[in-house]
Amino acid sequence: MININNLLLYAEDALDYGVMGILILMSIVTLWLFIERMMFYSSIRIDDYEHRDELELDLTDNIGVISAIGTNAPYVGLLGTVLGIMITFYTLGDVGTVDAKEIMTGLALALKATAMGLIVAIPAILAYTIALRKVERVLTKFDVVQERKER
Repeated sequence: MININNLLLYAEDALDYGVMGILILMSIVTLWLFIERMMFYSSIRIDDYEHRDELELDLTDNIGVISAIGTNAPYVGLLGTVLGIMITFYTLGDVGTVDAKEIMTGLALALKATAMGLIVAIPAILAYTIALRKVERVLTKFDVVQERKER
């Protein structure tokens, strides 16, 4: 027979490592893509492009992923919080006693997933905004160069 306490401990560990692991992975991917984009933007030569659309396609590679991470990280954190609260309440219901310290500890540990989701999302959205602004600047420079060539 499966011991319910062992199952709950496993669920807590899986939640902790699973949600936090996903959020850490999202953070690493965001940082990696942001650095890659900044390196690309600093080395781009607009003279190599004949059409604005080709330039825009190259400039916007992978910034959608940064945006998606920034948008979804809070939801991953919220999922971890909801699951953590469910585990806390289930544990309290199984024990049959109400201990305020145990409740508060369980809820605080569950809320760390939401905090981590926000810690991942805020820099990701900032990175996306910076990358998008760089794209706009390079495209504007391209337009200026093209206009000068037409004269």
